[in-house]
Amino acid sequence: MSLKAQIDAYNVQKDAKLPADVLALMNTTNEELIAQHIKDNALQVGQKVENFSLANHKGENIEFADLLKKGPVIISFYRGGWCPYCNLELKALNDYLPQFKTQSAQLVAISPQLPDETLSTAQKNDLEFDVLSDVSNKVAEQFGLLFTLDERIQALYTQFGINFEHYYGDKSFKLPLPATYVINQDGVITYAFLSEDYTLRAEPIDVMAALESEKN
Repeated sequence: MSLKAQIDAYNVQKDAKLPADVLALMNTTNEELIAQHIKDNALQVGQKVENFSLANHKGENIEFADLLKKGPVIISFYRGGWCPYCNLELKALNDYLPQFKTQSAQLVAISPQLPDETLSTAQKNDLEFDVLSDVSNKVAEQFGLLFTLDERIQALYTQFGINFEHYYGDKSFKLPLPATYVINQDGVITYAFLSEDYTLRAEPIDVMAALESEKN
């Protein structure tokens, strides 16, 4: 089943479960975020990614430059382990990991979650790739993906029991746009899926196609 089909199925469940006024608020704030066109200022295909270093869910330091020495790099920016769309995406990418490895690709996921929460996300989803903690969103800002969650959604998520200080160590409510990049060994972006709409995610099969086209 495609990732889109899984997300569509989740959306049906969400629409049946949540009150109409809550759904309306989520849709309205989502549309307002889309209208900001944040992704237009983010890193795009053809641009080079500067080196960065982050700790993975095991507490190990991961250098982007070291990943590039092994092959192309796939980076998936996600909001957090509390986000059902993020979990669907991470699992879908994990399922495609054997195919990615046929292209010598290195897959990492990045969120601003604290290390303990990053570890929980990796364990909960049985992830077999590095999940990195971008505390304070320094790398997300480097990629131009950073935004502040609407105050109405901040309040709504708090009602849902999502404690941002617990997950991120602060109450800035700053998150990265969900984004997926493929970066070649020269550090140049060859594929970018960017969307202000948090319900839309890159299909792993498209990521795989980008990897294969790089070799042709």
